[in-house]
Amino acid sequence: MNQSRRIMRLPEVISATGYKRSSIYLFMDRGEFPRCRRIGPRAVGWDSLEIENWVAEKLEGRK
Repeated sequence: MNQSRRIMRLPEVISATGYKRSSIYLFMDRGEFPRCRRIGPRAVGWDSLEIENWVAEKLEGRK
């Protein structure tokens, strides 16, 4: 992974995690997934480093 920090949109987050939209938002509500940030009037995005770290933790078996 270790790419430069960037904004990931939902389709890319879905691809990186293997979870669909509803699961991602459910995990966010539970505090178990990185929060999205508003990047425009009708757009949100995720910090790529936060998503990469979350995926790495899951692969290592950590919560």
